[in-house]
Amino acid sequence: MARIPPAVAAVRLAVRRALPAEGLVLVACSGGADSLALAAAARFVGASVGLVTVDHALQAGSATRATELATWAAAAGFDPVIVETVSVEGRPGGPEAAARAARYEALGSAAERTGAIAVLLGHTRDDQAETVLLALARGAGPRGLSGMPARKGIFWRPLLDVARADTRKACAALGLAPWEDPHNSDPAYARSRVRADALPALVEALGPAVVANLARSAELIAADNEELDRLAAAAFSVNVADLSVMSRAIRRRVLHSWALQLGAPGGALSHRHVAALDALVTEWHGQGPVHLPGGIEVARDRGILVRVP
Repeated sequence: MARIPPAVAAVRLAVRRALPAEGLVLVACSGGADSLALAAAARFVGASVGLVTVDHALQAGSATRATELATWAAAAGFDPVIVETVSVEGRPGGPEAAARAARYEALGSAAERTGAIAVLLGHTRDDQAETVLLALARGAGPRGLSGMPARKGIFWRPLLDVARADTRKACAALGLAPWEDPHNSDPAYARSRVRADALPALVEALGPAVVANLARSAELIAADNEELDRLAAAAFSVNVADLSVMSRAIRRRVLHSWALQLGAPGGALSHRHVAALDALVTEWHGQGPVHLPGGIEVARDRGILVRVP
């Protein structure tokens, strides 16, 4: 029996550990090396595996590439095979954020229509390390530094402990020809600059283990976040007397959670907003209401934090 190439074995093992015993899963596949290696492994390991590719219609020939990928997937035995075409025009945020939002909506819709229990995403250890560096650059707190979760709802990331180099090697070993997205090397995007310059510089200065160590840090911080969120949920209150005796870490998580419940969009809710809410509790001197994203105002009224009508 021919020996399985190590990179192929590494990707398959990661997918085998993640896949459920039964139920349909969809692989989100762009045709890049990471998602293509993920798709091939899921098809080899899984019993019921479909594939969905999203055409953002942002590049010339994108529809043709999506069709070619769908043809390959059907021939490889994926069922169902779905092409989702989306529009990013008119969405809030920059083009990267708009495309991401449209993509996740399309993937969620495909899962709902097919009854899939999970959508597999091809993010690797390197993607996780890049995410942590970007979060550090933004001055993000523990939520940002925890990186991408291995599971969030129907979205699962089996390859977070697999190196990007191994997905490329796996594709080469299996005779698969990945598509190289030009956006991934466009210096207009911060992640592309981190990928091309910042992370390689860290590897050169600190050694190759820095990538795995950044990803491991995200995993450890995520575990701490989970416990702190549990404690914050148990202590939830908008009564100033209750909030004032909480530790700062728990109190600010309570305030962050409450702001989200009020309708503040998570992507726009920043440390600055939560700190202003915290000041209503810990530095009260009669100040006016705090303005949150989404047109929400919060004030302190007779010892209670309230939304201003």
